[in-house]
Amino acid sequence: MKEKKTVLITGASSGIGKATAELLAEHGFVLILCGRRQEKLIGLQEQLESKTEVHILTFDVRDKDAVFNTIESLPDAFSSIDILINNAGNAHGLDFIDQGSLDDWDAMLDINVKGLLYVSKAILPQMVARKSGHIINIGSLAGKEVYPKGNVYCASKHAVDAINQGMRIDLNAHGIRVGAINPGLVETEFSDVRFKGDSDRAEKVYQGYQPLMPEDIAEIIHFTITRPYHVNIADILVLPTAQASSTIVKKAL
Repeated sequence: MKEKKTVLITGASSGIGKATAELLAEHGFVLILCGRRQEKLIGLQEQLESKTEVHILTFDVRDKDAVFNTIESLPDAFSSIDILINNAGNAHGLDFIDQGSLDDWDAMLDINVKGLLYVSKAILPQMVARKSGHIINIGSLAGKEVYPKGNVYCASKHAVDAINQGMRIDLNAHGIRVGAINPGLVETEFSDVRFKGDSDRAEKVYQGYQPLMPEDIAEIIHFTITRPYHVNIADILVLPTAQASSTIVKKAL
């Protein structure tokens, strides 16, 4: 039995994924870091490889063939994946549904839903064969409720919630742990992507209160994956203290 667990993290180049990689490196996990931005992944690998073994994979989770081919190309030292953290995800646009962009809708469904399924499908056979493994799906408060103009993004995260539950049921017979961590407002590149580079509008999302930080979620992920194997944390909703719901946030006047 190998001593160190191997963790594959999607969306590892920034935000929650990057913070999780940094924390898990401190605790000696072997890391496979996945993302689209190779230069950022290389920088993170250089930062962490003095602490643990790190391998990077550059692909877009929307590209089904790339997902399967790249994961199949893993060298032997990284090929046995104990923990999958499905973190890659984005919001695109914030519009009333009659005014929404079809391209935005495609991007959210392709990344948040289909991408999660592709990566999981590529890794699950080995977990099923070993009768062990752990999948963490990063969901959202938007998967628990719906807010104005959130329509398709909320739908994509409701899908993650349903897939998480379905995975837990279907993989129970194989001894695989499955759980979701659903954050509220976290200060990452999320809003910058949603508002297509409008940094002023993105910054206002996090002004007037203390949002969650990526490191907060990384600590919860670390706690979740280090519980004794008979403990499966199935679903966590975590909000900043200032946030009561998607539409109620206590901000300084």
